[in-house]
Amino acid sequence: MQQLSENEKNRQINREAITSVLLYLAFFLWWYFTGYGIAESGTPETYTYIFGLPMWFFLSCIVGYVLFCVASIFVVRLVFKNFDLGSEVEE
Repeated sequence: MQQLSENEKNRQINREAITSVLLYLAFFLWWYFTGYGIAESGTPETYTYIFGLPMWFFLSCIVGYVLFCVASIFVVRLVFKNFDLGSEVEE
């Protein structure tokens, strides 16, 4: 566990929060644009299917989930740090 000053702790906490929000926004945009952007109009007989699922659903819900789970693992390993949130001053 790393020892950080109060200023470094605050910067790291803000960096982690901003990174988490940006990752979620990227996931939402992926889900929205693959779900609604490439959704096919017409009857289900004219849809493109992947593993028995419509392509828009497969890309938005299956591929997006797996892609952003992997992205979250990389973000946690690269950006997040393990440090004590307690006060440095011991009484």
